[in-house]
Amino acid sequence: MQRKLTKLLVVVSVISVAMYAADSEVEIWKFNPAKSSPSNLKSRTEVIEDISDGRMKVTRTELREDGINRTFSFTFKYDGKEYPVTGGTFGTIAQKRLDANTTTFEVKMTGTGYHASGTFTISKDGKTRTQVDKGIGQNGKPFELIRIYDKQ
Repeated sequence: MQRKLTKLLVVVSVISVAMYAADSEVEIWKFNPAKSSPSNLKSRTEVIEDISDGRMKVTRTELREDGINRTFSFTFKYDGKEYPVTGGTFGTIAQKRLDANTTTFEVKMTGTGYHASGTFTISKDGKTRTQVDKGIGQNGKPFELIRIYDKQ
């Protein structure tokens, strides 16, 4: 009996590690403008890394429709707390993990009124990442958008 219990505990441990070790967002994601709407982006690549202690790092390189090129990175945890962002279009980000393929986010820029929230969802096949968000833009007007990213 003790032998069976030991085997069961080993199997459960291995399955648990496999389920939680891999983060479905940890990839290189390329923005797909043809499938997105509306967008002020010509291109964007996001490199998402698991750096340690539950911290994630995003490095974003983008070219906007107005010709502005921007590269910046930020780190955060999926704990819902605000983390600072330098050099981006927002000043803080907070994210929470809802399930293995869905996270919520909230971004803000102090002094501009910019505020947005939404979700990132990874498709069941793991090849597509969908960003849905809405908020108030830096121009003070409400916006809603859907951005589709393809796994590289």
